[in-house]
Formats: sequence, structure tokens, C-alpha cells
Amino acid sequence: VPLALRDIQAGIRAECEDQPADFLSRKLENRWLEARFQLSTWLGTKEENIAFCENATAAMNELAAWFPLTPGDEILLNDHEYGAVHRIWQRKCAQTGAQLRVSKLPLQMEHSQQIVDAILRGCTDKTRCVVVSHITSPTAIRLPVEEICTALKQQGIPVCIDGPHALLQEPLKLNRLGCDFYTASCHKWLSAPIGSGMLYVHSDWHSQVEPSRLSWGRLPPTIPKQWSDELLWSGTRDYSAYLTVPEAIRFFQLFSTEQVDARNHELACYALRKLCEIPGTEPVTPKDRRWFGWMTAVRLPDLPEVFYTSLQQRILHGYGVEVPIIKFRDRYLVRVSCHLHTTTHDVDLLVRGLRKELATAGSPQDQPAQRGDFGIAFAGK
Repeated sequence: VPLALRDIQAGIRAECEDQPADFLSRKLENRWLEARFQLSTWLGTKEENIAFCENATAAMNELAAWFPLTPGDEILLNDHEYGAVHRIWQRKCAQTGAQLRVSKLPLQMEHSQQIVDAILRGCTDKTRCVVVSHITSPTAIRLPVEEICTALKQQGIPVCIDGPHALLQEPLKLNRLGCDFYTASCHKWLSAPIGSGMLYVHSDWHSQVEPSRLSWGRLPPTIPKQWSDELLWSGTRDYSAYLTVPEAIRFFQLFSTEQVDARNHELACYALRKLCEIPGTEPVTPKDRRWFGWMTAVRLPDLPEVFYTSLQQRILHGYGVEVPIIKFRDRYLVRVSCHLHTTTHDVDLLVRGLRKELATAGSPQDQPAQRGDFGIAFAGK
């Protein structure tokens, strides 16, 4: 979270703590609605289609809690989906007698139609919703969500897009996307405070929404009238993360969107190139902008699992770099995220650390990483 945003959140929190009754009962509602309006405008949809949630996982739980399923119905995911999303829908299916199906996406990806076809093959006349990531969590793949939505709309199948990594990283306009539901976290690439996320529900579904937790929704004497009203007031709590989201949007409007995108993607390309120079590694996707943006994942050498179980901590404590080491399809991956606070120096430290660690497992001897010159500075708007 940028220091300027931390200060803004601290000011909001202090305002509430200094006089909580006044803040929560008289100021919060209008400020929540204004923050929601600014987020929905930035995302290209009407404000009544959006509600704040703590994160994408909380939003997915809200959706699953009321989504209509009966015995024999099916929910379709794919094998690149986030593990918590699998758990959420597995429980919903167990509660309702529905079935969770999982499509397997192709190992070698060459064109987007492969992804669309793999998902369509998993659909049946019992499929009630397809859940698909905008950018996959374990593998950092940009899935062709627009094409997926178009294909499934022709089949009459609702689509929920799980998009915690997409806000800011993708030029997202929800009304054009054509999905029924969208979940996201604002604390990732948008860099808003932890505890800020959102749920989008298309207007066709508003009448069916039944939020999982009830409080006042709108403070009396105002009566909740829309589905999102029920998620406004959820009790006495810290709402400062939500109210800071508009400031995060304004923060990134100080920069050129094109330059931020080009800078972060170029750094991701640098990371991909340097990681693939390590013997035994290979990219998860083609080295093409269509498949990855500001994140990239690389398969690590096929070594005993015991070597990888603590590798993430060894890289952190030995080289000062925090990076996910993820098991996917019986192979371990390293997934790199490149934002404005990341430089080639960080990538070089990671590569140097991986080389040294792999050398201890019998891999080729360590080779010094070449220092790049790609810094953080670039012109503003």
C-alpha cells in the first residue's frame, strides 16, 4: 500500500475512533455510497451492481451462499482455479446435492480457442454456472474471459469471473465484459488497504440475491431496497479500507496507464527470460502478451517434493525476496509479480537465490545473475 494511502486510511480510522457514534451513524453511509460510486464508475458499471466485500474470497462466499442450486445441478470450474474457490463451491454442492465438475485446461496453450473449447466440453445441460479466473492464481495466465463469456452466453450458462488479480492490471469494463458475476480484491494490484474487495452482480440477478449475513443494511429509519444495501452496514467495524479505495484509484490516475502497463509487463518479461535461463525450468505459457501481463510463472526442475516444501522461506530469509512456490499438476512453479515497487534487482536476487538453492539439490552449479538496468522511474501523465 503506498505510504500516501496508508496515511489517508489512518486518518479515516482515527476519525472513527475519535467519535465512533457520529462517524458510523451519521457519516459512514454517504461515504460508503460515494466510494462505491467511484469504484463502479472506474469499473464501467452502475453503482447498484456493486457492493464492497472484504476480498474476492468473501465475495465468492456471498455469491455461493444464495446461488440457486438443486440436486443434480452442476457447477463447472477448471484446474487452474484458486484452491479456496474450489472449497467454496464444493461445500455449496454438498449442501444442495449438486455436483462440482472440473475441466482440465490444455498443458500446452497456443491459442485462446483451446481454453474456450476445454470449458465448453465440460458443460452439460445441468451446468448452472461456470466459474473462471480472469488471471489464474497458481499459473498467472490471462484467460480469454471475453470469449468465454460470449460462448457461454450462447449456451445460456451464467458466468462468474474470479478477478482478484485483474483490477488495474486489466482495462476492466464490466458492462462490456458480459459476465453475470465478478469478484475482486482491491488490495492486490490496485494497492488499496487489505480488507477491500467487491462483488459485482448483473441486474438480471438482483431479485435473487439473499446476503449470507444480515444486520441493518441501511441504518434506520432507512429501509434496504437493493441487494447491495444489505452489505452496507454489517455492524460496528473498521470500514476504512473500503473508504480508501477511491484514493487508490486516484493515486494510479497520477500516472500514464500505458506507461505503467508497459513498464510492469516489460519487467515480467525480464523475469521470465532470466528464470528460463536456469537449467530445468520452462515457461507455463507462450512468451506472448496475450497470455501474461504483470505476472509470470515458470516450472521449476522436477525434484523431490521435500526440496520445495520450505524453498519459499529459504529464498526469503537467504535473499530477501518473497515469492510464491506453488505445486501445480505434480510440478512446482515459481510465480513472479511485477508492480511499481519491483525492480530488476529484485528479480536478479530471486534468480541468484534459486540457482544456489537448486545447486544444493544437484542441479548445475550456480551462475551469477546478470544485473539488469530496468529501474522504477518513468514519466507521469
